[in-house]
Amino acid sequence: MNIAVVILNWNGRSLLEQFLPSVVKYSKEATIYVADNASTDDSVDYIRTSFPGIKLIQNEVNGGYAKGYNDALAKIDADVYCLLNSDVEVTENWLSPIIKAFKNNEKIAAIQPKILDYKKKNYFEYAGAAGGFMDKLGYPYCRGRIFETLEEDKGQYDDTIDIFWASGACLFIRKTVFEEVGKLDEDFFAHQEEVDLCWRIRNHGYDIQYIGTSEVYHLGGATLNNINPRKTFLNFRNNLLMMVKNSAGVSIWFIIFIRLILDGVAGIKFITEGKLQHCIAILKAHISFYNNLPTFVKKRKKSTDQRKYYVISSVVWQYYILKKKLFNHL
Repeated sequence: MNIAVVILNWNGRSLLEQFLPSVVKYSKEATIYVADNASTDDSVDYIRTSFPGIKLIQNEVNGGYAKGYNDALAKIDADVYCLLNSDVEVTENWLSPIIKAFKNNEKIAAIQPKILDYKKKNYFEYAGAAGGFMDKLGYPYCRGRIFETLEEDKGQYDDTIDIFWASGACLFIRKTVFEEVGKLDEDFFAHQEEVDLCWRIRNHGYDIQYIGTSEVYHLGGATLNNINPRKTFLNFRNNLLMMVKNSAGVSIWFIIFIRLILDGVAGIKFITEGKLQHCIAILKAHISFYNNLPTFVKKRKKSTDQRKYYVISSVVWQYYILKKKLFNHL
Protein backbone atom coordinates (compact mmCIF):
# COMPACT_ATOMS: atom_id res chain seq x y z
CA MET A 1 0.00 0.00 0.00
CA ASN A 2 1.38 3.36 -1.09
CA ILE A 3 1.02 6.02 1.63
CA ALA A 4 1.65 9.73 1.02
CA VAL A 5 2.09 11.90 4.12
CA VAL A 6 1.29 15.41 2.92
CA ILE A 7 2.06 18.45 5.09
CA LEU A 8 0.50 21.76 4.08
CA ASN A 9 2.76 24.70 4.86
CA TRP A 10 2.25 28.44 4.84
CA ASN A 11 5.04 30.60 6.24
CA GLY A 12 5.80 27.85 8.73
CA ARG A 13 9.60 27.61 8.70
CA SER A 14 9.80 27.35 12.50
CA LEU A 15 7.13 24.63 12.63
CA LEU A 16 8.88 22.63 9.93
CA GLU A 17 12.13 22.84 11.88
CA GLN A 18 10.40 21.63 15.02
CA PHE A 19 8.13 18.89 13.69
CA LEU A 20 9.45 17.55 10.39
CA PRO A 21 12.27 15.52 12.00
CA SER A 22 9.81 13.21 13.78
CA VAL A 23 7.82 12.69 10.57
CA VAL A 24 10.95 11.78 8.64
CA LYS A 25 12.23 9.50 11.41
CA TYR A 26 9.04 7.52 11.96
CA SER A 27 7.43 7.41 8.50
CA LYS A 28 9.62 4.95 6.62
CA GLU A 29 6.53 3.24 5.18
CA ALA A 30 5.42 6.45 3.46
CA THR A 31 6.52 9.07 0.96
CA ILE A 32 6.63 12.51 2.56
CA TYR A 33 5.47 15.63 0.75
CA VAL A 34 5.36 19.27 1.79
CA ALA A 35 2.75 21.26 -0.09
CA ASP A 36 3.64 24.93 0.18
CA ASN A 37 0.78 27.41 0.00
CA ALA A 38 2.68 30.28 -1.66
CA SER A 39 4.76 31.08 1.42
CA THR A 40 6.63 34.37 1.58
CA ASP A 41 9.16 33.23 4.17
CA ASP A 42 12.12 30.92 3.52
CA SER A 43 10.17 27.68 4.08
CA VAL A 44 10.82 26.35 0.59
CA ASP A 45 14.55 27.02 0.70
CA TYR A 46 14.72 25.42 4.14
CA ILE A 47 13.06 22.20 2.94
CA ARG A 48 15.28 21.99 -0.14
CA THR A 49 18.41 22.48 1.94
CA SER A 50 17.62 20.52 5.10
CA PHE A 51 15.32 17.78 3.77
CA PRO A 52 16.30 17.04 0.16
CA GLY A 53 14.55 13.66 0.37
CA ILE A 54 11.14 15.27 0.93
CA LYS A 55 9.07 15.91 -2.18
CA LEU A 56 8.06 19.55 -2.53
CA ILE A 57 4.87 20.81 -4.18
CA GLN A 58 4.49 24.57 -4.63
CA ASN A 59 0.94 25.88 -4.91
CA GLU A 60 0.52 29.12 -6.82
CA VAL A 61 -1.75 30.79 -4.25
CA ASN A 62 -2.65 30.46 -0.58
CA GLY A 63 -6.09 28.95 -1.02
CA GLY A 64 -6.39 27.88 2.60
CA TYR A 65 -6.60 24.30 3.84
CA ALA A 66 -9.16 23.11 1.31
CA LYS A 67 -7.79 24.46 -1.97
CA GLY A 68 -4.21 23.98 -0.78
CA TYR A 69 -4.73 20.27 -0.30
CA ASN A 70 -6.91 19.83 -3.38
CA ASP A 71 -4.25 21.39 -5.58
CA ALA A 72 -1.43 19.40 -4.02
CA LEU A 73 -3.14 16.00 -3.84
CA ALA A 74 -4.05 16.21 -7.54
CA LYS A 75 -0.30 15.91 -8.20
CA ILE A 76 0.29 12.91 -5.93
CA ASP A 77 -0.19 9.27 -6.86
CA ALA A 78 -0.86 7.18 -3.74
CA ASP A 79 -3.36 4.66 -2.40
CA VAL A 80 -3.87 6.61 0.82
CA TYR A 81 -3.25 10.25 1.63
CA CYS A 82 -2.38 11.42 5.14
CA LEU A 83 -3.27 15.09 5.54
CA LEU A 84 -0.94 16.09 8.37
CA ASN A 85 -0.71 19.51 10.00
CA SER A 86 2.74 21.07 10.10
CA ASP A 87 2.54 21.32 13.91
CA VAL A 88 2.17 17.59 14.59
CA GLU A 89 4.81 15.34 16.15
CA VAL A 90 4.38 11.70 15.20
CA THR A 91 5.53 8.65 17.15
CA GLU A 92 7.26 5.38 16.42
CA ASN A 93 5.05 2.88 14.55
CA TRP A 94 2.26 5.43 14.17
CA LEU A 95 1.55 4.25 10.62
CA SER A 96 1.52 0.48 11.19
CA PRO A 97 -1.97 0.01 12.74
CA ILE A 98 -3.50 2.42 10.23
CA ILE A 99 -2.03 0.66 7.22
CA LYS A 100 -3.23 -2.66 8.64
CA ALA A 101 -6.78 -1.35 9.05
CA PHE A 102 -6.95 -0.08 5.47
CA LYS A 103 -5.67 -3.40 4.15
CA ASN A 104 -8.10 -5.48 6.22
CA ASN A 105 -11.30 -3.56 5.46
CA GLU A 106 -12.01 -1.94 2.10
CA LYS A 107 -15.11 -0.26 3.51
CA ILE A 108 -12.93 1.98 5.70
CA ALA A 109 -12.41 5.22 3.81
CA ALA A 110 -10.79 7.44 6.45
CA ILE A 111 -8.92 7.03 9.73
CA GLN A 112 -7.79 9.26 12.56
CA PRO A 113 -5.18 8.37 15.21
CA LYS A 114 -5.23 9.40 18.87
CA ILE A 115 -4.40 13.12 18.98
CA LEU A 116 -2.75 14.32 22.18
CA ASP A 117 -1.62 17.78 23.27
CA TYR A 118 2.01 18.51 22.36
CA LYS A 119 2.32 20.94 25.26
CA LYS A 120 0.66 18.63 27.80
CA LYS A 121 1.25 15.17 26.44
CA ASN A 122 -0.92 13.23 28.88
CA TYR A 123 -4.03 15.15 27.76
CA PHE A 124 -6.08 15.00 24.59
CA GLU A 125 -5.81 17.86 22.11
CA TYR A 126 -8.75 19.99 21.09
CA ALA A 127 -8.65 19.27 17.35
CA GLY A 128 -9.91 15.70 17.12
CA ALA A 129 -8.87 14.11 20.41
CA ALA A 130 -10.12 10.49 20.27
CA GLY A 131 -12.49 10.80 17.33
CA GLY A 132 -15.25 13.17 16.30
CA PHE A 133 -19.04 13.10 16.58
CA MET A 134 -21.83 15.63 16.07
CA ASP A 135 -25.15 16.32 17.76
CA LYS A 136 -28.49 16.92 16.04
CA LEU A 137 -27.94 20.69 15.98
CA GLY A 138 -24.61 20.29 14.21
CA TYR A 139 -22.24 20.95 17.09
CA PRO A 140 -19.08 18.84 16.74
CA TYR A 141 -17.50 17.21 19.78
CA CYS A 142 -14.99 14.46 20.45
CA ARG A 143 -14.22 11.61 22.75
CA GLY A 144 -11.74 13.20 25.09
CA ARG A 145 -12.85 16.77 24.30
CA ILE A 146 -16.21 18.45 24.72
CA PHE A 147 -16.10 22.19 24.13
CA GLU A 148 -13.25 23.45 26.36
CA THR A 149 -13.00 20.37 28.59
CA LEU A 150 -10.02 18.17 27.70
CA GLU A 151 -9.68 14.75 29.30
CA GLU A 152 -6.49 13.22 30.60
CA ASP A 153 -5.37 10.21 28.58
CA LYS A 154 -5.60 7.22 30.93
CA GLY A 155 -5.95 4.61 28.22
CA GLN A 156 -9.73 4.96 28.17
CA TYR A 157 -9.70 5.49 24.40
CA ASP A 158 -7.03 3.02 23.31
CA ASP A 159 -9.63 1.19 21.24
CA THR A 160 -10.67 1.13 17.60
CA ILE A 161 -14.18 2.42 16.84
CA ASP A 162 -16.29 3.90 14.06
CA ILE A 163 -16.58 7.70 14.34
CA PHE A 164 -18.53 10.37 12.48
CA TRP A 165 -15.62 12.63 11.56
CA ALA A 166 -11.84 12.49 11.63
CA SER A 167 -9.70 15.50 12.47
CA GLY A 168 -8.03 17.43 9.67
CA ALA A 169 -4.95 17.72 11.89
CA CYS A 170 -4.13 14.12 10.96
CA LEU A 171 -6.54 12.63 8.45
CA PHE A 172 -5.92 9.46 6.47
CA ILE A 173 -8.15 8.94 3.44
CA ARG A 174 -8.19 6.64 0.43
CA LYS A 175 -7.43 8.51 -2.77
CA THR A 176 -10.31 6.85 -4.64
CA VAL A 177 -12.84 7.92 -2.02
CA PHE A 178 -11.41 11.43 -1.78
CA GLU A 179 -12.03 11.86 -5.50
CA GLU A 180 -15.38 10.05 -5.48
CA VAL A 181 -17.00 12.30 -2.86
CA GLY A 182 -15.75 15.53 -4.43
CA LYS A 183 -12.56 16.36 -2.49
CA LEU A 184 -12.46 19.21 0.05
CA ASP A 185 -15.01 22.00 -0.39
CA GLU A 186 -13.00 25.10 -1.27
CA ASP A 187 -15.88 27.41 -0.34
CA PHE A 188 -15.05 26.66 3.30
CA PHE A 189 -11.45 27.97 2.93
CA ALA A 190 -10.55 26.59 6.38
CA HIS A 191 -12.16 25.10 9.52
CA GLN A 192 -14.72 22.26 9.58
CA GLU A 193 -14.03 21.35 5.98
CA GLU A 194 -12.84 17.95 7.21
CA VAL A 195 -16.17 17.41 9.00
CA ASP A 196 -17.96 18.24 5.75
CA LEU A 197 -15.70 15.81 3.87
CA CYS A 198 -16.31 13.05 6.40
CA TRP A 199 -20.06 13.62 6.28
CA ARG A 200 -20.00 13.13 2.52
CA ILE A 201 -17.87 10.02 2.95
CA ARG A 202 -20.49 8.53 5.26
CA ASN A 203 -23.32 9.59 2.96
CA HIS A 204 -21.59 7.56 0.25
CA GLY A 205 -21.77 4.47 2.46
CA TYR A 206 -18.17 4.29 3.72
CA ASP A 207 -16.89 4.01 7.29
CA ILE A 208 -14.53 6.28 9.23
CA GLN A 209 -12.46 4.91 12.10
CA TYR A 210 -10.49 6.07 15.08
CA ILE A 211 -7.47 3.91 15.95
CA GLY A 212 -6.19 4.54 19.45
CA THR A 213 -3.02 2.47 19.08
CA SER A 214 -1.61 5.15 16.77
CA GLU A 215 -0.58 8.35 18.58
CA VAL A 216 0.44 11.84 17.48
CA TYR A 217 0.97 15.10 19.38
CA HIS A 218 -0.61 18.29 18.04
CA LEU A 219 0.55 21.78 18.99
CA GLY A 220 -2.70 23.38 17.86
CA GLY A 221 -3.59 26.97 17.01
CA ALA A 222 -0.57 27.39 14.77
CA THR A 223 -2.53 28.98 11.91
CA LEU A 224 -5.41 30.71 13.70
CA ASN A 225 -5.49 30.49 17.47
CA ASN A 226 -8.64 30.25 19.55
CA ILE A 227 -8.74 33.98 20.30
CA ASN A 228 -8.72 35.01 16.64
CA PRO A 229 -12.08 36.47 15.44
CA ARG A 230 -11.34 35.11 11.96
CA LYS A 231 -11.52 31.59 13.39
CA THR A 232 -14.83 32.43 15.07
CA PHE A 233 -16.19 33.68 11.75
CA LEU A 234 -15.12 30.57 9.83
CA ASN A 235 -16.35 28.11 12.45
CA PHE A 236 -19.82 29.67 12.80
CA ARG A 237 -20.35 30.22 9.07
CA ASN A 238 -18.97 26.90 7.88
CA ASN A 239 -20.94 24.89 10.41
CA LEU A 240 -24.23 26.35 9.20
CA LEU A 241 -23.32 25.82 5.54
CA MET A 242 -22.26 22.24 6.24
CA MET A 243 -25.61 21.48 7.86
CA VAL A 244 -27.52 22.81 4.85
CA LYS A 245 -25.34 20.89 2.44
CA ASN A 246 -25.33 17.43 4.01
CA SER A 247 -28.30 16.78 6.29
CA ALA A 248 -31.45 15.04 5.10
CA GLY A 249 -35.08 16.15 5.30
CA VAL A 250 -36.94 19.43 5.61
CA SER A 251 -36.35 19.54 9.37
CA ILE A 252 -32.93 21.01 8.64
CA TRP A 253 -34.50 24.44 8.23
CA PHE A 254 -35.95 24.32 11.74
CA ILE A 255 -32.55 23.21 13.02
CA ILE A 256 -30.90 26.12 11.21
CA PHE A 257 -33.42 28.49 12.84
CA ILE A 258 -32.55 27.13 16.29
CA ARG A 259 -28.85 27.40 15.50
CA LEU A 260 -29.16 31.05 14.49
CA ILE A 261 -30.80 31.78 17.85
CA LEU A 262 -28.09 29.90 19.74
CA ASP A 263 -25.43 31.76 17.77
CA GLY A 264 -27.04 34.97 18.99
CA VAL A 265 -26.78 33.71 22.56
CA ALA A 266 -23.10 32.97 21.93
CA GLY A 267 -22.66 36.51 20.63
CA ILE A 268 -24.20 37.94 23.82
CA LYS A 269 -21.86 35.73 25.85
CA PHE A 270 -18.88 37.14 23.95
CA ILE A 271 -20.05 40.69 24.74
CA THR A 272 -20.32 39.92 28.47
CA GLU A 273 -16.78 38.55 28.30
CA GLY A 274 -15.50 41.73 26.67
CA LYS A 275 -14.93 40.02 23.30
CA LEU A 276 -16.83 42.39 21.02
CA GLN A 277 -14.80 41.40 17.93
CA HIS A 278 -16.00 37.80 18.29
CA CYS A 279 -19.63 38.95 18.47
CA ILE A 280 -19.06 40.96 15.29
CA ALA A 281 -17.47 37.87 13.73
CA ILE A 282 -20.71 35.93 14.37
CA LEU A 283 -22.76 38.67 12.72
CA LYS A 284 -20.43 38.59 9.70
CA ALA A 285 -20.69 34.79 9.66
CA HIS A 286 -24.49 34.99 9.44
CA ILE A 287 -24.33 37.55 6.62
CA SER A 288 -21.89 35.33 4.73
CA PHE A 289 -24.11 32.32 5.42
CA TYR A 290 -27.10 34.03 3.77
CA ASN A 291 -24.95 35.15 0.83
CA ASN A 292 -23.69 31.59 0.28
CA LEU A 293 -27.02 29.86 0.94
CA PRO A 294 -28.16 29.54 -2.73
CA THR A 295 -24.85 27.90 -3.66
CA PHE A 296 -25.07 25.40 -0.83
CA VAL A 297 -28.71 24.57 -1.50
CA LYS A 298 -27.57 23.51 -4.99
CA LYS A 299 -24.81 21.40 -3.44
CA ARG A 300 -27.43 19.82 -1.20
CA LYS A 301 -29.35 18.59 -4.24
CA LYS A 302 -26.26 16.75 -5.43
CA SER A 303 -25.84 14.83 -2.17
CA THR A 304 -26.37 11.08 -2.05
CA ASP A 305 -28.29 8.87 0.36
CA GLN A 306 -27.87 10.49 3.79
CA ARG A 307 -27.07 8.42 6.87
CA LYS A 308 -28.04 9.51 10.39
CA TYR A 309 -25.38 11.88 11.62
CA TYR A 310 -26.04 12.21 15.36
CA VAL A 311 -26.28 10.10 18.50
CA ILE A 312 -27.40 12.75 21.00
CA SER A 313 -29.76 15.65 20.37
CA SER A 314 -27.85 18.46 22.08
CA VAL A 315 -24.32 18.39 23.43
CA VAL A 316 -24.90 22.03 24.47
CA TRP A 317 -27.73 20.96 26.79
CA GLN A 318 -25.72 18.03 28.15
CA TYR A 319 -22.61 20.13 28.78
CA TYR A 320 -23.92 23.50 29.96
CA ILE A 321 -27.24 22.60 31.60
CA LEU A 322 -26.73 19.02 32.83
CA LYS A 323 -23.00 19.68 33.51
CA LYS A 324 -21.86 16.51 31.78
CA LYS A 325 -18.29 17.38 30.90
CA LEU A 326 -16.91 13.98 29.83
CA PHE A 327 -17.79 11.94 26.76
CA ASN A 328 -18.59 8.82 28.77
CA HIS A 329 -21.15 10.80 30.80
CA LEU A 330 -23.24 11.85 27.78
